[in-house]
Amino acid sequence: MRIRPVILCGGSGTRLWPLSRTKYPKQFVELKKGRSLFRDTLRRAVQTAPGETPIIVCNKDHRFYVNSSLAEESLNGGIILEPQPRGTAPAIALAALAARDALREEDGDDVLLLVMPSDHAMDNVPHFVERVRQSLPEAEAGRLVTFGIQPTFPATGFGYIRMGEAEGEVSFRVNSFIEKPDEEKARALLDAGGCLWNSGMFLFRAGVWLAELAVHAPAVLEACKRAWAARIRDLGFIIPGRDFLDSPDISIDYAVMEHTDQAVVTPLHLTWNDLGSWEAFYEIAPKDEAGNVLEGDVLAEESSGCYLRSDSRLIAALDVHDLAVVETRDAILVSSLTRTQEVRRIVKALRDAGRPESEDHLRVFRPWGSYETLVKAERFQVKRIMVSPRHETSLQMHYHRAEHWVVVSGTAEIEIEGEKRLYTENQAAYIPVGAKHRIKNPGNIPLVFIEVQSGPYLGEDDIVRLEDDYGRQDGAHKL
Repeated sequence: MRIRPVILCGGSGTRLWPLSRTKYPKQFVELKKGRSLFRDTLRRAVQTAPGETPIIVCNKDHRFYVNSSLAEESLNGGIILEPQPRGTAPAIALAALAARDALREEDGDDVLLLVMPSDHAMDNVPHFVERVRQSLPEAEAGRLVTFGIQPTFPATGFGYIRMGEAEGEVSFRVNSFIEKPDEEKARALLDAGGCLWNSGMFLFRAGVWLAELAVHAPAVLEACKRAWAARIRDLGFIIPGRDFLDSPDISIDYAVMEHTDQAVVTPLHLTWNDLGSWEAFYEIAPKDEAGNVLEGDVLAEESSGCYLRSDSRLIAALDVHDLAVVETRDAILVSSLTRTQEVRRIVKALRDAGRPESEDHLRVFRPWGSYETLVKAERFQVKRIMVSPRHETSLQMHYHRAEHWVVVSGTAEIEIEGEKRLYTENQAAYIPVGAKHRIKNPGNIPLVFIEVQSGPYLGEDDIVRLEDDYGRQDGAHKL
């Protein structure tokens, strides 16, 4: 039976602040050159279901991160934008309805869904692919297959699955699901054996999943069916109707898996982590002789057991122990390593104070490319802007600021008040206040330029879009 990968991108990004933000959650953050958790998940999907188009469920703030990652992996995907997050059960319901609608004649009457969170780290992908293959008979027979990780330590940050009797080549009946335990209970579970970490990955038929929802969570199914019937397409994205908001906010485990008699679990013997805290990053990373994890430009003297990560500046640590220090260009986190699960308290305090650091990242994706704020001060700011090949910005104007553009690499076609001219490296253009302008990349490599804005007001809302390839001009429907 055909397998359609389903990738869930609903994370809010609060636990890995300051690197991850609400509008730039951890699955999209470039952890290493060309690597993000989302891109790694895409690669697993390709290896597990070659040639299949993944279904990706995310919210509208993250749509261009998804598009950019797909383009970088030379992939296509069906992207469903949730009006608001409602938990994994409704998200998977939308994916199942989409997969059923896309059935081909040779598919028969159903299709298998391989559901994967977008923000987990995993090694030994060939073992995962083989376990999926070995679990196909159970899934095709109507079982809801979940994948559990063989535990290696008494983790308190994961849920557990207690295995029952064997079923099939590698699977076992699910006896029960266990909530995240305290340390004493986690040690007892590990000592007793027969328990796995709950990975949040699943394999089942789309039709079976929808039928189980009808039995155990009918309000979820009905809201999603109405929302799917009212869906629209905008710029290639699928946007369900507002009835989606009538669905309960509920996880797949609470909605179905803890109630169904069709649940089986397949053990995975590999290194896995949901990377839900900086302590989790510390646990999986190589360490120096003093037990430190040093990433980026870091100097550590007489320090031990620390996670020290620099994105833009030197971190120098002297005689510190068991700390997490995470630096970005606009914020620095200093925390006890064992309490990094509580970073969301910092994010809440920032949000309550109206601080942009809780929501916004300095790099922002747009349908035409991305921009990154380099310097921001009174009456001026500097951005590094990238325009993808064959893309262009909107034709726009500003009431309060002028702009200076300097081409760093690539070729730019710049239009100012109807006059177009080509610019190459080291050439510059000036856009006065009120001038209608746009920039286009006519080439086959990314266009990079530096933009210096100056004026009394520099907010993003001082953009009047007059024409736009992406439907964002003033008066048009906006995603």
